[in-house]
Amino acid sequence: MHPLFSVLVSRPELVMDHVAGYAALAQEEAASMGGAVTRRAIAWAACGVCALLFVLLAGVAVMLGAVTDGFHWALLLVPAVPLAGTGVAWGIARKQLPSRAFAELRAQLDADVQALRTLGGRP
Repeated sequence: MHPLFSVLVSRPELVMDHVAGYAALAQEEAASMGGAVTRRAIAWAACGVCALLFVLLAGVAVMLGAVTDGFHWALLLVPAVPLAGTGVAWGIARKQLPSRAFAELRAQLDADVQALRTLGGRP
């Protein structure tokens, strides 16, 4: 009989602890991946809002510049703020997601499969 079955029969709490560890590891890795996706989505939304705000304020600045007789530094500074926000949000949104999702969980599964094969007598 395979050693796994004898452990299942004699010490089921060990197997349940092991399965609970897998569940916790999967939840941890899913949460970290979900956070990265959420951050990117928020950054893309902020990038769009800031770009729209820049275009709107730049248009207002052009119209105000056309009807006034002098140049004022605020006509450049006010649209520059959302433009800078667009650049920052763009940089955050373009970051790569983690290259290998659930890599630690896969490595743990591979190690367990190898251990079971060794216990069962297969290489």
